[in-house]
Amino acid sequence: MRLNQATDYAMRAILYLSGVPYGQVVEAKLIAEEENIPIRFLLKILRLLTKDGIVDSHRGVNGGYALARHPSKITLLDVVEAIEGPIAINRCLYAPEECSKRFSEHCPVHEALFELQKSITEHLSRYNFQMLRERVK
Repeated sequence: MRLNQATDYAMRAILYLSGVPYGQVVEAKLIAEEENIPIRFLLKILRLLTKDGIVDSHRGVNGGYALARHPSKITLLDVVEAIEGPIAINRCLYAPEECSKRFSEHCPVHEALFELQKSITEHLSRYNFQMLRERVK
C-alpha cells in the first residue's frame, strides 16, 4: 500500500491547521507557503477535506480554512479516507464478487489480507492530529 502525494499534502495541511488556535481561519496561500505545497493542488485537497467535514471553508475578505473538528477528533485515517477513499488492500476486500476464489469457502490469502487491512486501519485511527502536533513542539 502506498499513500499518494495528495494524502501526504493533506496530512501536512491538517497538521499545520492543528498548530493554530482551534477555529482560526487561515488563508490557503499561507498553508501552501509554510508547507511547501503547490497552491492549486492544495485547493483541490482542501475541497475534499471540506466535503468530508474535516475543514471548514470561509469565503470573503477574511476567508480561508479552519478545522471543522478539534485536532484530537481528526485521525490519520480520517484524512487518508477523505483523499483516497476507504482503505482496501485488494479488490476481494471491497468487491467480493470480483474475487477469483469467490466460489471457495475458505481463502487463506483473503483472510491474511483482511487482517493486514484491519491492522492498517486500526493503526491509522490511533493517531490524531493533536498527538502529532505535540510531537512537533
